Amino acid sequence: MRFGVPLGLVHPAVWQDLAVEADRLGFESVWLPEHLVFATDLSTAAYPGTERPGIRPETPLFDAPAYLCALAAVTSRVRLGTAVYLYGLRHPFVAARAFATLDRISGGRAIVGVGAGWYEGEWIAAGVDFATRGRRLDEAIAVSRRLWSEPAVEHRGEFFGFPEVAFEPKPVQKRLPVVAGGESDAALRRAAFLCDGWISMPQTLEGVALRLQRLRAYRREAGRTGEPFEITVHAYGLSGPAEVADWEALGVDRLIVRPWRRTGEAAGRLAAFAADHGLRPTP
Repeated sequence: MRFGVPLGLVHPAVWQDLAVEADRLGFESVWLPEHLVFATDLSTAAYPGTERPGIRPETPLFDAPAYLCALAAVTSRVRLGTAVYLYGLRHPFVAARAFATLDRISGGRAIVGVGAGWYEGEWIAAGVDFATRGRRLDEAIAVSRRLWSEPAVEHRGEFFGFPEVAFEPKPVQKRLPVVAGGESDAALRRAAFLCDGWISMPQTLEGVALRLQRLRAYRREAGRTGEPFEITVHAYGLSGPAEVADWEALGVDRLIVRPWRRTGEAAGRLAAFAADHGLRPTP
């Protein structure tokens, strides 16, 4: 089992220090969330399944790939991912360039976590049709795959079109991993048909098992059961080392864990988690 750290669940002032500590302790990855902008009008901000706003307009937002580039400069082993980036909200040139840059600067440690998004307000603010977000994301992923791998690319699609262009430098990784977030049927299909993995919302063993059944069915439909595919789960309620085997039995490859309750105790609790779960720190 590989373990990741959700940097978005601590204050941004400690992101760098916690990433450095995660790298030293032997955690496999660190992850940043992403939004482009928050509207002050909360009428479109109810989080799915609730009647409460899922955002606070005063929350500080950062360019996630750029911030991860800064973390790449002070770490050496830990992988650097987004959970998740609203890839379809940008032109593929912008998004593909950002992650290719991260992969080059980090020496091949980038993970492109993408999602269609749930919050309509930022799409309205950006002047992009929220209803088309899934199709935009699918097309942007396909275009980016070509930009990252082909010497010259021309594209004419539903949302994006451009004459033949060169796109250099390419990522370090031969196939820059794209993992799709979300738990709707559309999100699971996207992961199964287009991506290299799936990343869950915060989940329980019982809850994720049902989604993995659907995901495997979609992968069979896509004819991709023999291809590499990573399952990443946010497991904030992990009870201890004994539970890890249950996640492994389900086929989960990576758990993103939060062994702390408050920012001030994050580093200490991360060190205790590493010791309890047999991670190997750098001397």
